[in-house]
Amino acid sequence: MEKSKELVILPKVSKSHLGKFLASLESEGIKTVYLDPKLLGKSKLVSIYPSQSAKYVVLEKDSPKPKGKKVGKKFTVLSNTDIEKILDEAKKGLDFVIIEVKDWKIIPLENIIAKLHKIHTEIYATARSPEEVRKMFSILEIGVDGVIFEAASINEAREALVYLGSSSFEPQEAKIIDIKEVGDGERVCVDTASMLHRGEGMLIGSRSNFLFLVHNESVGSSFTSPRPFRVNAGAVHCYTIAPDGTTKYLSELETGSEVLILDSKGKARRATVGRSKIERRPMLMIKAQIGDEVGGIMAQDAETIRFVKPGGHLVSVTHLKKGDIVMVHAKSATGRHFGMEVSDEYILEK
Repeated sequence: MEKSKELVILPKVSKSHLGKFLASLESEGIKTVYLDPKLLGKSKLVSIYPSQSAKYVVLEKDSPKPKGKKVGKKFTVLSNTDIEKILDEAKKGLDFVIIEVKDWKIIPLENIIAKLHKIHTEIYATARSPEEVRKMFSILEIGVDGVIFEAASINEAREALVYLGSSSFEPQEAKIIDIKEVGDGERVCVDTASMLHRGEGMLIGSRSNFLFLVHNESVGSSFTSPRPFRVNAGAVHCYTIAPDGTTKYLSELETGSEVLILDSKGKARRATVGRSKIERRPMLMIKAQIGDEVGGIMAQDAETIRFVKPGGHLVSVTHLKKGDIVMVHAKSATGRHFGMEVSDEYILEK
């Protein structure tokens, strides 16, 4: 059974903003913070800290082991001698170790994971950017058990969560209410540097708050070979969601950009764009509705473009009919400034 992995946030905000920040972390599904438990207030978050009142107690030199709590130590790794010291200390009964690596990050952590994996001591690594979080969770494929990430904003925490595979969206069922041929337009094929699986795709839409789950091209036919790295996403003006929660126009995606990939249950991961192809093709305008909310998308008029239906079933846009149900991500409209939400700004998109 695969071990669960955890993102631990080390808040880098002022005390005056700490309460609101902790509440935001809870709403994003964060469970643990590296913080003095005295500062938690009424928060239900769990603390890792050099304090006897923390749930995960980081032992300092010569400090006693408290009963009924998980205990660990923090180590800085500069050489192989430090790695051997970590192994010796872990064998004495540590539940976890916190590892800080300097210039060399990957190789030392590979060695530590290999040595500690068999004795079931949890490994937490420190990170100072979402990119470092990704490295820590992917080392030796096993990755570390947790990453302690210094976050100064909730968007940084959201971005890091995507590397953990714990960022998720709530898919909703929307009814198709209109399908129309609208002539030629420029559409964007997003070729990622990852292999995408059946049920996975990108959230695409003409409105930032109403996005359709557009499936990848892993399903071939007698006329086309599977291209499981590709999402034929939609017209150049359409939005997609970036890993940090901002929106991007499909026309902005290029080699090295990062996009969110979702499965039919809403679980998200990120992928890097290897190539973005913009070509002129015949297009369809498709609209769907949830309650009073109506959203649309312009997609290429071709059999290989598919939406996801309830239960993970696929439907080509060329076979789509009014009344069909497809999976979308929809929420109340908010204004956006350069892709970032502006909660108190009026906006009406049609």
